[in-house]
Amino acid sequence: MKLNRQQMYILKIKGGHKIPDYVQFRDDNFTLIAYFRADKPREGLEKFNLIQYADLVEKTLPVLAFGELKKI
Repeated sequence: MKLNRQQMYILKIKGGHKIPDYVQFRDDNFTLIAYFRADKPREGLEKFNLIQYADLVEKTLPVLAFGELKKI
């Protein structure tokens, strides 16, 4: 999937008791582009053909607060 979007956003979602934390990628219209587990970001990015964002996501996730939307 080729993305022709001007802006991308990342959002970290807090999991529950047995549900892991997740990450959402959204475009400038806030349409969901990718949804994957926060503890396995490379696998999720590969699945959605977004591997070019792997280094950025791995640096951003540890400092990103749950529920905070960050432009990337």
